[in-house]
Amino acid sequence: VQLQACGGGLVQAGGSLRLSCAASGRTFRSYAMGWFRQAPGKEREFVAAISGNDISTYYAESVKGRFTISRDSAKTTVYLQMNSLKPEDTAVYYCAARFDYYGIYTREANFDYWGQGTLVTVSS
Repeated sequence: VQLQACGGGLVQAGGSLRLSCAASGRTFRSYAMGWFRQAPGKEREFVAAISGNDISTYYAESVKGRFTISRDSAKTTVYLQMNSLKPEDTAVYYCAARFDYYGIYTREANFDYWGQGTLVTVSS
């Protein structure tokens, strides 16, 4: 499964961006999905996750209430809507996938497929 993340860019603090993650030539049906990010000089960290059946979502405390993970009805794209962005949200954002209908995961080691990353820069 090849994942492609896009939607990053430069935005002012308080602004919004929506990241997208698509799989080439297939759907995300029954895949648990996650978003992670890596800021300059820091380790990659968990941001948000959604279960394969879309019933459960989970967020890092630092983004709870500001970010929303979702999947389109055709199961071809997973989104990360980011509102009220802060300079500390600046990072390369990665999407990740694991074939699992019921589970929801927050650890990097749980995911089998990764996108290439998209850069989000939030200016103050």
